[in-house]
Amino acid sequence: MIETLLVANRGEIACRVFRTCRDLGIRTVAVHSDPDAGALHVREADAAVRLPGAAPADTYLRGDLVVAAALAAGADAVHPGYGFLSESAAFAREVEAAGLTWVGPPPGAVEAMASKTRAKRLLGVDPLDPDALTEADLPVLVKAAAGGGGRGMRVVREMATLPGELAAARAEALAAFGDGEVFAEPYLERGRHVEVQLLADAHGTVWPLGTRDCSLQRRHQKVVEEAPAPGLPEALVEELYGTAVRAARAVGYRGAGTVEFLVGPDGTAHFLEMNTRLQVEHPVTEAVYGVDLVALQLRVAEGAALPPEPPAPRGHAVEARLYAEDPARSFAPQTGTLHALDVPGVRLDTGYAAGDAVGVHYDALLAKAVAHAPTRAEALRLLARALERARVHGPVTNRDLLVRSLRHPEFAEPGRADTGFYARHLDALTAPLPGGRYAAVAAALAEASARPGPGAWRNLPSRPRLRAYGDGAGAGGAGGGGAGVPEAGGHEVRYARVRGGYALPDDPDVRVVSATAREVRLEVGGVVRPYRVTVRPGSDTVHVDGPDGAHRFTRRPRFPDPAERTAPGSLLAPMPGTVVRVAEGLAAGARVEAGRPLLWLEAMKMEHQVTAPASGVLTALHAAPGDQVELGALLAVVDPAPAPDGPDGTGTPGGPGGPGGLEVPDDPGGAEAPDGSQAPAAP
Repeated sequence: MIETLLVANRGEIACRVFRTCRDLGIRTVAVHSDPDAGALHVREADAAVRLPGAAPADTYLRGDLVVAAALAAGADAVHPGYGFLSESAAFAREVEAAGLTWVGPPPGAVEAMASKTRAKRLLGVDPLDPDALTEADLPVLVKAAAGGGGRGMRVVREMATLPGELAAARAEALAAFGDGEVFAEPYLERGRHVEVQLLADAHGTVWPLGTRDCSLQRRHQKVVEEAPAPGLPEALVEELYGTAVRAARAVGYRGAGTVEFLVGPDGTAHFLEMNTRLQVEHPVTEAVYGVDLVALQLRVAEGAALPPEPPAPRGHAVEARLYAEDPARSFAPQTGTLHALDVPGVRLDTGYAAGDAVGVHYDALLAKAVAHAPTRAEALRLLARALERARVHGPVTNRDLLVRSLRHPEFAEPGRADTGFYARHLDALTAPLPGGRYAAVAAALAEASARPGPGAWRNLPSRPRLRAYGDGAGAGGAGGGGAGVPEAGGHEVRYARVRGGYALPDDPDVRVVSATAREVRLEVGGVVRPYRVTVRPGSDTVHVDGPDGAHRFTRRPRFPDPAERTAPGSLLAPMPGTVVRVAEGLAAGARVEAGRPLLWLEAMKMEHQVTAPASGVLTALHAAPGDQVELGALLAVVDPAPAPDGPDGTGTPGGPGGPGGLEVPDDPGGAEAPDGSQAPAAP
């Protein structure tokens, strides 16, 4: 029997495993890097061991340090979670060699399936050699052979971009997984990402625990997942089950695992890979089958046998991943303090609590919200409304994108959405929310109510006062248009104190029913709606939670400081992060073309290209590989000077986060899937 369990992971999954351990009476041990010293998973564990350093390569990817931590804390078992070392056969062997119980499949099974290339060959699929590609092979998806989560993946549509994308994919894979091997497979422009959850014991029983659809993705990572996968013919489901069980039996699998497929528009299923670990989206399967997959993992690791047949499924479940990112700015990660996180009426798996800091070292996942209902339509409605009513204060998130995605007609139709969903609909899904004007009025009145008015009203009317707000995130996670970055959109609200309340000279259709520092009730068109307003001390960010969604505003000064303006052509860091690469041969004095990648930043497990804002001459370069930069830091300056042989190309406007451009590799709409979701030839 397992008495003390160390989780070789962090954040949400560590907290999730600890929750089951508490239910089973198992003591828990956390490991943590220096940035995670005060993290929720550390606070929830019975004991914690420090892994000195910040980078994953120095901490969570050091199997020797994790095993030493388990022994020091008196643990007798190790659960790898997902990501990091969860699919490392070498780590599994280290754990077992130390006399500890490995809560996962046998190391041989991990080894056989952890490499996507070996897994494909095991099932008769030959991956493409990325160094032998020709024009006829394009488009292709270059992918890391190890790991998942979207790291080391690039879409290549032109041979000219292949060398650079291969180098970037290999570097990213090596940094994330300690293995720089990459391969290629034909890129399917439209398809559905479908997977089968497996659970196997050491006695020959293999359960296929239903299907999941994970087609709504951005930047190779899943955003919305559901179970069961809707609209699949029964014959196709049986085919998927058969392939999944065959893969598990071929390697003597034990524990929880997932076999992933891409289903083409013609209904043909293409094997992608087997993930030898628990998946991020496992809660939807738990909801449908009424099981605790972590508890079953632990019991299988203890040697228990599964019943001959799995439980019967019931209803439908949908999961949405709440990320600290701005979808309207190419999904740029956001940082800062998370002041509130409350999603009512649904299951919430998270590694954060109010007051925690969201930093740059790890991925941007804040929480997973999961709804279960008798039907798919009911589950979608429940989750959308729960997210719409949620209080999420702090860094900008993708919450509004999730709500709109769940209500989109294409997604609402069972089985219609594919991995190109966000590529097609992102602009509409990130448009400003309706009702922003009324929310801004509520913000102004709440702030006015927080300050005492005159002791007695005079007969002479008071002059209207003005408050100005910017929409959305501004530059980066702080919520303001810092570093000289102008903020698009916004509202100016004029109000005057009158006997009995407030007058709104610019908003004659609005009647102020009541106003306090925390809640404002407005009547518009005969309907009274409440708005909850939150202003954090010392912050310029105002959160307004209204009946139709949440709004995030940034106070604007009436007279902006001219000193905050930056010179044209300045490339400012769109987020805090690490400079991982600078374009080869780039130096001050070089001529650059508009849109040319100049350097790459890494933040929250993602790489982000910073591109030239215009054609001209690079007059300054202030960044070098390894530099830690803050939000708004000056990285480089491009003087948009004319080319010697003619007028300069004006280039494109600066990207989000500053006058410089921010681009993401591949398709920012997320048409590619996280763990290998583009189709090779059918097995």
